[in-house]
Amino acid sequence: PNRHKMVLLTWVGIWPVITLVLLLVLQPLLKLFPLPVITLIVTAAVVPLMGYVVMPFLTRTFHDWLHR
Repeated sequence: PNRHKMVLLTWVGIWPVITLVLLLVLQPLLKLFPLPVITLIVTAAVVPLMGYVVMPFLTRTFHDWLHR
């Protein structure tokens, strides 16, 4: 697939995932940990979600568009 399309598809997937994770965990974590630790926790949740759930779904859904 075209690299530009993959970058766009990744952004389309990652923006809502990061937003959802931050909505769920940011406020409680800010009271307990410094920002680098929060970033570690958030990325530890987002990367597997993207790799195993979101990107496979998006690449199947947009297969025809990706391979034009």
